[in-house]
Amino acid sequence: MRPHALIVLLAIAGLYMGGVEAAEPNDPSAGGASTARVSVLTGEQVVQILDETVDWYRTLGTQQQNATQPSDLLILFANRQTADKVVGLAFDIARANAELLSSEAGADQGGADASSPQSLTQHQNQLDALRQSIQQEIDAARHKLASSGTDKQNIEATLTELQGELAMVNARKNLLDTMTEFVNTNDPKAAGANALKAQIDAIAATVPSSGVNATAAPSITASSPTTSPSSSSPAGSAGNRAAPERYGIWDLATEVLRQRNKISTIDLIGRHTAALAETFDKISAQPLKQLKTYAARGDALAALADNAGSGTLRDLRNQFDTLAWLFKQTSEILIPLTKERVLLQQYQHNLGNWRDSAERQYHDALTALSVRLGIVAGILAVVFVLAEIWKRAVLRYAREPRRRYQLLLVRTIVLWTIVIAVVGLSFVSEISTFATFAGLITAGLAVAMQSVLVSVVGYFFLIGKYGIRVGDRIQIGTVVGEVIDLGLVRMHLMELNQQGPLGPTGRVVAFANLIVFQASGGLFKQIPGVNLSWHETTLTLPTVKDYAALKDRLLAAISAVSSNYTEEIVRQTKEIERTTASSSVSDAAPQVQMHLADGKMQALIRYPVHLQHAAEIDERVAQAVLKVIAESA
Repeated sequence: MRPHALIVLLAIAGLYMGGVEAAEPNDPSAGGASTARVSVLTGEQVVQILDETVDWYRTLGTQQQNATQPSDLLILFANRQTADKVVGLAFDIARANAELLSSEAGADQGGADASSPQSLTQHQNQLDALRQSIQQEIDAARHKLASSGTDKQNIEATLTELQGELAMVNARKNLLDTMTEFVNTNDPKAAGANALKAQIDAIAATVPSSGVNATAAPSITASSPTTSPSSSSPAGSAGNRAAPERYGIWDLATEVLRQRNKISTIDLIGRHTAALAETFDKISAQPLKQLKTYAARGDALAALADNAGSGTLRDLRNQFDTLAWLFKQTSEILIPLTKERVLLQQYQHNLGNWRDSAERQYHDALTALSVRLGIVAGILAVVFVLAEIWKRAVLRYAREPRRRYQLLLVRTIVLWTIVIAVVGLSFVSEISTFATFAGLITAGLAVAMQSVLVSVVGYFFLIGKYGIRVGDRIQIGTVVGEVIDLGLVRMHLMELNQQGPLGPTGRVVAFANLIVFQASGGLFKQIPGVNLSWHETTLTLPTVKDYAALKDRLLAAISAVSSNYTEEIVRQTKEIERTTASSSVSDAAPQVQMHLADGKMQALIRYPVHLQHAAEIDERVAQAVLKVIAESA
C-alpha cells in the first residue's frame, strides 16, 4: 500500500475515534461558531398559521353564497384575488422558515460528533475521492502492463496491491453509507424539518387555489365543489339577478332576513380577517429583530476584517457567507409578512364596502316591507270599518230577526272573504301564480268537500223568502218535527209525535242542508201561524137505495163535528191565502166523494183539522160516520 493512501485511511479511522470534523468554508449550512442560527417559528407554529390561513381562505365559499347582487360579485372577485395572494405568501413564509429549521438542524449536527450526518457526508466525499484516485492508478497500471514488455512482475504486484486497497475503500464506503442512512432516518431535528416540509406540501394540496406556489403539490389546483368560489360562474349568478323584482310580503320579508344574515356573515368574516392580521403582526416582530441582529453582527465582522490576517480573513469569509444566507432567508419571511398586512387591510376595506352595500339593501328592503305592511293594514282597517257600518245599519233598519240574522251572516262571510283575499294577495308576488294556486286549491276542495259545499249552498236556499227558520214545523220524508237549530251545514229538528196527541217524542233529528237538492227526500214546511191540515179516510158503504141521501147525511155529520173549529179553520185559511198570495185556496169545508170500486160503493171523506186537536177531531168524525152508517143499514 502506498504511504499517502495509508495515511488517509488512518485519518478516517481517527475521525471515527476522535470525532474531528472539517467544515467546508463556503457551505452556508456550516457557518462560523460565532454566527447564531435562529428560526423565526417552530414547526408547530408554522402548521398552526397555515391552518388558520386556509380556514380563513375557505370563507370565500360563504361569501359566494351571500353574493346576490352584481356589486357583490365584483367584491367577491376582488377578495378572491387578494385571498389567493395571502395564501400564497403564507406558504412562502412557511417554506422559508422550514429552510431555516433545516439549516439550524444541519449546523447543530455539523458541530456534534463524527457520527453526525454532516460528518459522515464529508467522510463519504473523502472516500469517493480516494476511490477515484485508486481507480485511476489501476487504469494506469493496466495500461503499462499492456504496453510494456519488461518489468511485468513489478507492475502486476502493484496492480494487485491497488485492487486490494480499492476493495478496502469500497468496504469502508459501504459502512459509511449504512451509517449515514441510519443516522438520517433517526435524527430528530432533520426528520422534523423534513416532516414540516411534507406537512406544508400536504396542506397546500388541500387549498382550492392556483395562487399557491407548491412545487411538491401538483394537485393544488383541484377545486372543491363546496369550498371553491369558482364552482359557479359569475355570469350564471348575474343571470339569476335579471329576474324582475318581487314585492310580495313573503319575498320582502325573506329579502330582509337574507340581508340581515349577509351583514352578520360579513361581520364574522371581518373578525376572522382581523384575527389573522393580528397573528401576522405578532410574527413580524421576530424576523425584524433577527435582521437587526444579523446587521449588527455584519458590522462587527466588518470591523474585525479591517485589522485581520489572511487566516482570520478566510474564517471571516465563511461567517459572512453564512450571515448573508441567514439574512436572505429571514428577509424572505419578513417581506411576505409585510405584504400580508397590506393585503389583509385591502381585504378588510373590501369587506367594509360590501357591508355598507348590504346595509343599504337591508334598509331598502325593510322600508319596502314596512310600506307594504302599512298598505295591507290600511286596507284591512277600511274593510273592518265598512263591516262595522254594515252591522250597525242592519241592527238599525232590519226589524225582523230572521232577516237581520241573514244580513249579518252575509256580512260575516263577505268580511272574511275580503280579509283572506287581501292577505293572500299581499303575500304573493305575481297575480297569475296566485290565481293558478287558488284554482288548484278550489278544485281540490270542491272534490274533497263536495257534500259540505252543497250543504252550505243549500243553507241559503233554506233561508229564502219561503224558507224555514227556528220554530217552524216541517216534514222531511216521514219525519215531522220543529226546527230548533239551522246551521250552515245542517239543521236539527225536535221530532213530533204523529200518533195520538201532537207533541215532542224527545228525539232530535239532524239533516244535512243538501236535502233541499234531493227530490226523493221531500221537505214540507208548515206556514208560520197556520196549524191547519187535511185528513182523509175511505170506507165501503152498505147497499142502500139512495146513496145521495147517505152522502148528505155523512157530510152533515162531519160538518157538525167541524163546526166547533170553524172559526179557527177559516182564519187559518185566510192566512194561507194572504201568505202565499194564491187565489186557488178554497174554503176549508168537509168533503165527501163517492165512487165504485170492485162493484161496491166507496166514500172518500176529507175534512180539515186543527193540528192541536187532530186526534180528538178524528175520533169524533169516526163516531159520527159510524152512526150514520148504522142508521142507514
